[in-house]
Amino acid sequence: MNDSLFTGTLVRLAAQDPAADAQTISNWRRDTIYTRWLEVDPVLPPQLKQTRERIERPHSERFYPFAIRALADDKLIGFVILLRVNSHHRDAYVGIGIGESEYRSKGYGTDAMKLILQFAFQELNLHRVSLDAVATNARAIRSYEKCGFVHEGKTRGAEFRGGIRDDIVTMGVLREEWERNGTGNQVDR
Repeated sequence: MNDSLFTGTLVRLAAQDPAADAQTISNWRRDTIYTRWLEVDPVLPPQLKQTRERIERPHSERFYPFAIRALADDKLIGFVILLRVNSHHRDAYVGIGIGESEYRSKGYGTDAMKLILQFAFQELNLHRVSLDAVATNARAIRSYEKCGFVHEGKTRGAEFRGGIRDDIVTMGVLREEWERNGTGNQVDR
């Protein structure tokens, strides 16, 4: 497979390595801001064993996880995953997290999202990719919009974190929108 498919301007997508990555990923869960934006379950202390087991789960045609590594130093900085891939309807959900706080708001997540969309539309031949975001996570929503996602709806009061009730925003991008808006030409190089 062409490696440029998995290499952007700031990051590359790589296979996850349970032995090498579990401790780093477990450490990210100590950052409650990261965990609250990412998880739907209550925030709990990180557990290395559970993290490693999650990484080691067998992959399927409905589940494509990738590590996000910074090109400059090959540091593991986050993850991106296509899940609930439905080959009949040609749609999927995407999830992303930048665990290393010093890499947030610097384009790394946007670059990784562009790569996973390229993989979804060009390699998996999907028609649609969707995601949900906490409405007050403006940084993430701006990034998703840069990648071509459009707002499709809002579930009011669906999230309760840190004593605050929040809405969930649903966003999606269709293949033809991705291609038409220039986000589908090639990942910026």
